[in-house]
Amino acid sequence: MSREVYIDEDECIACGMCQDICPEVFKLDDAEMVAKVIKPQGGPEDLIQEAIDACPVSCIHWKE
Repeated sequence: MSREVYIDEDECIACGMCQDICPEVFKLDDAEMVAKVIKPQGGPEDLIQEAIDACPVSCIHWKE
């Protein structure tokens, strides 16, 4: 079973780092100026973790 990921949109600065690393799971919402999780389950966990680690404001998290 895959873990789910989420973005704390209140903290997101829409830098695009997560989308660059894992576009299968993350996408920038230009209208709202935040990143969105478009595939919370089933994405490549190694790339999701890389996006989590690269986020400059640490707003991407695994759901517990």
